[in-house]
Amino acid sequence: MSAHKKAAFVGGGMMAEALIRGALGAGLFAPEEIVASDIDHGRRSFLSDALHIAATAENREAVAGAEFVLLAVKPQVMPLALRDIGSLLTSEQLVISIAAGISTAAIEAGIQAPVPVVRVMPNTPALIGAGASALCRGTHASEDHLSQARSIFEAVGRAVVVEEKLMDAVTGLSGSGPAYIYILIEALSDGGVKAGLPRAIATDLAAQTVLGAARMVLESGKHPGQLKDMVASPGGTTIAGIAAMESRAFRSALIEAVEAAARRSQELGRENK
Repeated sequence: MSAHKKAAFVGGGMMAEALIRGALGAGLFAPEEIVASDIDHGRRSFLSDALHIAATAENREAVAGAEFVLLAVKPQVMPLALRDIGSLLTSEQLVISIAAGISTAAIEAGIQAPVPVVRVMPNTPALIGAGASALCRGTHASEDHLSQARSIFEAVGRAVVVEEKLMDAVTGLSGSGPAYIYILIEALSDGGVKAGLPRAIATDLAAQTVLGAARMVLESGKHPGQLKDMVASPGGTTIAGIAAMESRAFRSALIEAVEAAARRSQELGRENK
């Protein structure tokens, strides 16, 4: 992206902060090319002081003249935000939304001009540059618009392109997934404590084990089942642990969690049209 680009973030929460930090770190924007709007004075002051960007309480002020408009508000707030800025946006701007469950069609309907819209579902590990994001494009967005949006999210982790019909599934998997993994890490730590380990050591080992296993999947190119079999030797400790997990329907619980979160994403879309 060239130096004249300007990005406006409508909503200055943690995910917006992560994306701003990532974009600045990757050199996509300079601090003076970014403005964020947020109703909370403390949040505005923090963003301004910590990231050296402009911050305002007015959404309309933020988006005026911005080439990239990132909608980083909660799904329940999206209709109100679109009513506020919808008449100002033009087809020369690229709108990027990270609101769960809100379709590109719903966003387009709230904007008077035929504006290109890209919908994204990121996740909170973007805060440390390890996010997982999925993108899809709306009616007026081109492949170039998609590529421009993708560059922002690749600055804070991995990014993939999917069809919009799959975005609720993405929300249930990678969008909500970090919470499932935190519970897994906590449970592994509890198991270590029950087996005699000090809590700090158990948590450290559990977290590093999850990190290492994830890297093995991403970097080896092997199916997770293959990697599991490499650890589970015949008659050994690992297969005994796996058998215990299977007896408690561990896999089914995770599958149902993803499905439940995906359904809730669909509901949010219907509730906030």
